[in-house]
This record gives sequence, structure tokens and C-alpha cells, in this order.
Amino acid sequence: MRAMIEDFRIVPAGHCGSGSMRNLIYHYCGLDLDEGVVFGLGAGLDTVFFTYEDADPPFMLFGRGSSMEADYAVTMGLDYEEKIQPDNDLAWEEVKQEVLQGRPTMLSGDILYLDYREYKVHFPGHRFILLGFDDKKQEVYIADRINAHAETCSMGALRRSRNPSDAISTYNRWGKFSSGTMRNSLPEACGISLKITVERMLGIDKSQRELMAEMSGKNTICEAGLKGFQTFQQQIKLWPERENAASHARYVDNAIVKFGTGGGFFRNHYAVFMVWAREQRPDLVSADSVKLAHLAADQWNALSPTMQSIAAQPTNADLWNQAHEQVDDIYHTEYTLYGQLSDTVLRAMP
Repeated sequence: MRAMIEDFRIVPAGHCGSGSMRNLIYHYCGLDLDEGVVFGLGAGLDTVFFTYEDADPPFMLFGRGSSMEADYAVTMGLDYEEKIQPDNDLAWEEVKQEVLQGRPTMLSGDILYLDYREYKVHFPGHRFILLGFDDKKQEVYIADRINAHAETCSMGALRRSRNPSDAISTYNRWGKFSSGTMRNSLPEACGISLKITVERMLGIDKSQRELMAEMSGKNTICEAGLKGFQTFQQQIKLWPERENAASHARYVDNAIVKFGTGGGFFRNHYAVFMVWAREQRPDLVSADSVKLAHLAADQWNALSPTMQSIAAQPTNADLWNQAHEQVDDIYHTEYTLYGQLSDTVLRAMP
């Protein structure tokens, strides 16, 4: 059996989740939004830090939460839900039936095992879209963020990616659109997403920490929001004394730019969203808040080359001091930004 959805528009993206969701909502809803706007409407921004003994270095640092795609459906009032299916055979049958019905389908998996991706790193929450399959060739056809054409992947690689036995798993998570109905207007969705983001960054909503703690298993440290940033801030000051200090610095550099963040640890995307949010909800977003969002993105981007230099010279105390100062500055910017937004958003939307 072979099936392929031919009429799906693939637009390359800076980030897998917001890029996939942008392409899916265009297909199902006819809504064409900038990727940064999609990211912000999904309340995607976060700072998640957790230790993970099986990784090298033994921690992970994410600039987004784990539920952005599902949260976009909440803010927009979409008929979209995400499911997990621990049984690999049933998991494949479920998404195969979606394709047979002509419905492109959101998948989640570890990017390391996808055989068409040249950049090899463990990332368990990679998002991509299933467009087709060929049983005879044992191939599947995927819309990913890199190219404007469908990628070819072996069925075995897809199966392992979706539920690996030797790494963090999202247990064959997949997302289903039941219709293209949108129940919330863009200004309404904007306000809802701002409230979710502010509450998560301030620690009022602890859902992202709880989700990541459950997924990562045997971590000893797991924090999100501004508290996650503070944890990163504390941890980075311990790294100069470690033998593997270079790998720590290299990982942070990758986390800021190379791990499909759209630049600036996802802050480039959020700055785009904030410009749009100012237009949609001037009652909630001030011009100063937009400036702070852009400053945070610039500061994160400036930290990246510092971490590259440290990776090359891990015993250079001056470089470490520079990095610590930059991290402190970023925290001050984001603390101020979310303090400002809390004054307007949480007062208007209790």
C-alpha cells in the first residue's frame, strides 16, 4: 500500500514545532501567520533547565516549553488534540489511518534517529509532519523544517525515533486535527497566550516543570520559567572548575542557536510575536515591553559567541567572567519584561 498527501504546502522554518504548526494551520484553517507569531500564540517561550545523567554534558537547557503545539490549539480554540500511544504497532496504525484519510499529521520523536537528518544530536521533542508512506519500500514521507520538499525516511528509523528504548521518549505522541474551526479571534488568542506565558515565567503555572520532570525521569534538578533561568545562572558559575567545561559551553552555544531555536534561544521568534501582539493588544503590550523582548533576543545571541570562545579556551577565566555577566544581564532583562507584562496582562485577565 502507498499513500501520499500531495497538496500540502511546506514552508521551511527556524524551529520545528512552530514551523510544523504554521504549515498545519495553513492547511486545515487557511490561516497564514508568521512563524514567530505562531510560536508566541502557543505560549512557547520558557527557560527549562534539568540535569540528565545519560547526556553529555549531563544537563539539558531548553528555551521553550514542552506543550507549545497543544497550547496553540487552546489559545486559538482549535479542534486539535495530542495523544500518546506506548504500543508501537498501534501508534503506527493510528497515524497511517490519518494519512489514508488525507489528513497530514503532527508527529514527535528524537531527531537523532531520523535517517534523513545529517545533524545528529539527541532531541526527544522534535516535531515533523507525516504526509505519506510506501509499505513496499518501507518508507515514510515527512515535512520537516529544513526543506520545502518532503523528506524520505525509513519506517524503522521513524519507529525508533517516535519511541526510543535508550533515550527520553515522547511515547509516539501525535497530533490530530478534527476540523479547521477557530473559536477565538486573534486578539483574544493573543491575550490568552500572553497570560499563559507570564504565569509560566513567573512560576504561577508550574505545568512545564512538571511535564519535563515526568519526561526526563531520573533528574535531580528540574526548573522552568525565571526559576529555570536562575538555576542555569547558578549552575554556569560552577562550570569553570569542571574537567568537561568545554562541552558544557559548547552545549549552551548549540542550545542558543543550532538546536532549531530560530535564533536567540527562541527569543528571536518571541520578539516577532511581541511586535505583532502590540498591534493586536496595545492594552496589554507596551512599546517598552517590545523593546525588552528584542533586547533579550540580542543578549542571548551575544552569549553564543562567548560560549564558542570558552569551548575553545575552557580555562580562560576572563571569558567565563564575561559569560557570567552576560547571563546576569539577560536575567535582569527578562525579569523586567515579565514584571511589566504581569502588571498589565494579569490585571486585565485575572
